[in-house]
Amino acid sequence: MTMMDTDEGKTVMCLLTDPEGTHLGSAMYIPQKAGPLQLTQLVNRFLDNEEMLPYSFYVSDEELLVPVGTYLEKNKVSVEKVLTIVYQQQAVFRIRPVNRCSQTIAGHAEAVLCVSFSPDGKQLASGSGDTTVRLWDLYTETPLFTCKGHKNWVLTVAWSPDGKHLVSGSKSGEICCWNPKKGELEGSPLTGHKKWITGISWEPVHLSSPCRRFVTSSKDGDARIWDITLKKSIICLSGHTLAVTCVKWGGDGIIYTGSQDCTIKMWETTQGKLIRELKGHGHWINSLALSTEYVLRTGAFDHTGRQYPPNEEKQKALERYNKTKGDSPERLVSGSDDFTMFLWEPSVSKQPKKRLTGHQQLVNHVYFSPNGKWIASASFDKSVRLWNGITGQFVTVFRGHVGPVYQVSWSADSRLLLSGSKDSTLKIWEIRTKKLKQDLPGHADEVFAVDWSPDGEKVVSGGKDRVLKLWKG
Repeated sequence: MTMMDTDEGKTVMCLLTDPEGTHLGSAMYIPQKAGPLQLTQLVNRFLDNEEMLPYSFYVSDEELLVPVGTYLEKNKVSVEKVLTIVYQQQAVFRIRPVNRCSQTIAGHAEAVLCVSFSPDGKQLASGSGDTTVRLWDLYTETPLFTCKGHKNWVLTVAWSPDGKHLVSGSKSGEICCWNPKKGELEGSPLTGHKKWITGISWEPVHLSSPCRRFVTSSKDGDARIWDITLKKSIICLSGHTLAVTCVKWGGDGIIYTGSQDCTIKMWETTQGKLIRELKGHGHWINSLALSTEYVLRTGAFDHTGRQYPPNEEKQKALERYNKTKGDSPERLVSGSDDFTMFLWEPSVSKQPKKRLTGHQQLVNHVYFSPNGKWIASASFDKSVRLWNGITGQFVTVFRGHVGPVYQVSWSADSRLLLSGSKDSTLKIWEIRTKKLKQDLPGHADEVFAVDWSPDGEKVVSGGKDRVLKLWKG
């Protein structure tokens, strides 16, 4: 078998072997422009792996990080000789499926409306109709702080990607900034929005460290950029004609807002100028997701739990962002009341890359897998759909919920998908087999909010029954 076509340009004869020296097939021609990615695909194909496993490659004990031709040129290796390339499987980080409820925590006096793990996975925040934000100790699985400051339902909470701040937004439009170590309010609530807060997104840590700025979207039709140090709104992004329903701060420094006016707007963040408008949806936009969202959320933190000194956080976060993004532009997906989704490459074109159709009801939530390879969508049609995150091609539909699906969340290794529904259950779906892996009943009523911790260890759910449930493997 060869990867050679005469129109492939220059080729080189290679022999792939494992670390013990066992040959993988016989020597073959491969294009000189083939690099680690192409070699990985080749090895996976040869070994008939069910799923793409990661490999690293070595020539004369030196890791091959560039195309083969570049290596030959740099090291003045003759193209006439057979080049021996050693392949080695990289350690695969795998998440254990969650299968049991480890703790049911009461405390909120009204429905739990939002939940979010901190970027390092060590703390958990929840917001409720009882107007409080609660912080929970994940080691003891008990309440840590009850944070009071809001006058109305807490609709959304967001951790800064360096883990130092927690911000919450309420139904009456005020924003509270909390010190998560003490559970205390940092200054007075921030005012400016006239109606409820629909979303909060932080400036990525690889663009600015320590984290200072975040953006909020509101039903009043505006989005606002705030500075947590100055304790005020520094830029108002106005231009939408109806409620702004969702907001994302992208890895290249652009803010995306989705609105009931059926448009997505792109803003630069120094003066708040409108850059571009993305049109195509025929009804309200409910949800936006970025292909790099997982690394934007976690910054310098990864599943190993390693802590970096503040002066190294920005660089580490940048490395993680670049690795996830690869050579392709950051992708955006939007879900709408028109039953469809659009996949965009906003930095390249204002035309959508693909229209994703198939849902029979409004699309409530969209979310990219941590590796950017998949998109999951939750709909009021009781289904969760899976799409190719790069092409937008439909992959499969997960059926099993008997009520609308409100929210989805991914395991950090992109192998498992979690969904929470009005039917009071959580379900875990396996991507490889495309089947239900685990059914998690236990809530007494609708499940509004779910999150999978970035370290992969735990799942949290909250809903109408006022309790938080922690689930483990």
